[in-house]
Amino acid sequence: MDFDEDTATTAVTDSFTNTPDARLKHILGIVTRHLHDAVRELALTQEEWARAIDFLTAVGQKCDDTRQEFVLLSDILGVSMLVETINEGAECTESTVLGPFHMTESPARELGDSIDLVGTGTPCVITGTVNDADGAALPGAVVDVWQCDENGLYDVQQPDVQPAGNGRGLFRADDEGRFWFRTVVPSHYPIPTDGPVGALLTATRRHPYRPAHVHVLASAPGHEELVTHMFVADSPYLDSDAVFAVKASLVTDFAPSTDAALAARHGVEVPFRHAHFDVRLCPKNPTS
Repeated sequence: MDFDEDTATTAVTDSFTNTPDARLKHILGIVTRHLHDAVRELALTQEEWARAIDFLTAVGQKCDDTRQEFVLLSDILGVSMLVETINEGAECTESTVLGPFHMTESPARELGDSIDLVGTGTPCVITGTVNDADGAALPGAVVDVWQCDENGLYDVQQPDVQPAGNGRGLFRADDEGRFWFRTVVPSHYPIPTDGPVGALLTATRRHPYRPAHVHVLASAPGHEELVTHMFVADSPYLDSDAVFAVKASLVTDFAPSTDAALAARHGVEVPFRHAHFDVRLCPKNPTS
């Protein structure tokens, strides 16, 4: 068969006929058809395709042990959130993007510990529960949290300033599914703009900012792992998150508190901020 504009797509999709993995074959067929359709619709030039390849090459070259530029690209194109949204359960806590900064393990901590190793910023107590879809407690559920500091930077962005593990903690819920820890109120911040994704944002005149948030990854046996955020209710950029991750149900009040008894119970001084976040996990899909 001659390979031309009319036969190209069929030639490529037919080449996948003997693919043993049926799902892989299906994915390759759909991706090929959509990609070829886009090339035809755009009447893409060789120079434009070369620039696209150079861009994707630069994205890969920017990745390292603490930086995932491809995740960042997926985020700013809304693909990460689209995948999350079509896979979440209706009766469970809504999910959001994992983000590019979950590139290092959170240190295991005891309930009530502080994840702030620097001692600056507005003190904050975060409490919550992990439940199943029916609201029953999930004892021993694992809650992994990570966040930036009050200046909008993660530990991996400032290895000479922030100790490794600052703003990170791996907690295990108690027998009633409860968890609690101390931290500081995170700031809104720009996603990294010193790479090809930043150049793309500049070219499209988009801002790079994310509203303030705490990442939460919760899991329990027999349940689907949940990746979500606690968004700070009074943060800028809630209505224009650069990665499209804000959902109204996840916007959380980090309320000022002068409750001396609560402060004493959690080992902070008044005034402080208090946020409460309840998590509901979906039952595990038997096919997953």
